[in-house]
Amino acid sequence: MNNQEKTIVFFDGVCVLCNATVQFILKHDKHSRFYFASLQSDVAKEFLLHYVRDFEQKDSVLLWYKGKIFMESAAILKIAQILGEWFCLFQVFWIVPDFVRDKIYGIVAKNRYRWFGKKETCMIPDEELKNRFL
Repeated sequence: MNNQEKTIVFFDGVCVLCNATVQFILKHDKHSRFYFASLQSDVAKEFLLHYVRDFEQKDSVLLWYKGKIFMESAAILKIAQILGEWFCLFQVFWIVPDFVRDKIYGIVAKNRYRWFGKKETCMIPDEELKNRFL
């Protein structure tokens, strides 16, 4: 399976909140549908260069799913939808206008280092999860 066919979560590898989000997804992804790449990685740079202008400037989790990029609150809601189970309850937030959802998302994203911290290095997956990181 090439990267174009995978469901990929691009995340800030030094952000504590972003790493916690990745850990949460890994824990609840019973069907191993998600793959991951930090925004600082060469994979992200090569991949996103074609789809997202100024992706290095994004304070966001990005999701590549079925040939489409989801950003900000849409990425989080789509991840919840794909995870299924009770996470589908979050789908009710699609009725909130995206400019409202993204404004709230933006506030958290811009303050994520101050509120949650910053790591000096990107997360290194263990052997069991290594194949899920690109």
